Amino acid sequence: MSKAAEKKNKQSIVNRFVDLLLQVKESLAPETEPVLAGIWSDEKSFLSAIKELKQKGYKKISAITPCPVHGLEDLLEIKRSWIPWVTFVFGSAGCLFGLWFTWWTSAVDWPLIIGGKPFWSLPAFIPVIFECTILLGALSSVAALFYACKIPSVDPPVLDKDLTSHKFALYFSLKDKKLSTEELEKELLAVGAEKVIQSDF
Repeated sequence: MSKAAEKKNKQSIVNRFVDLLLQVKESLAPETEPVLAGIWSDEKSFLSAIKELKQKGYKKISAITPCPVHGLEDLLEIKRSWIPWVTFVFGSAGCLFGLWFTWWTSAVDWPLIIGGKPFWSLPAFIPVIFECTILLGALSSVAALFYACKIPSVDPPVLDKDLTSHKFALYFSLKDKKLSTEELEKELLAVGAEKVIQSDF
């Protein structure tokens, strides 16, 4: 094979690899939608803005905060997460597995008499059962969180880089045709937003 043919072959392999990487990136990229967001630096004015907007009849309000904000779930009427149910189910499964595993290994598969103790004694195996419960409960919780948050994602959209540091945001989906962008922008500024951003999120 000539050098030119080898070079062309290497370039085609590199191009195919780059195409594959781009396909993976596209598949991991989160779906976005157009939103209008207001940014606040103060938590109290942020919460009072939500109250004012709710009084004016706005219902589908979403928020981003850099830290937990007391009372925000009630204001936005956020439902309780389903992740604790996953933890409970898998934790219970881990507990049952620990019970079965300690009984099977000690009393069935390899029974040994140690100091005249019974083959299977519950108090002796509480640590193993406890650890199986915690292990499955914790791992399932993390997996459920990753699923709920669509992690991992490549190049997630960012409204404002300071939202993970010290700023707060309220945003509305512009897919809702009932919302006028201009009116919504005026409303956000009227309730104290420092700036209003229109972006895909």
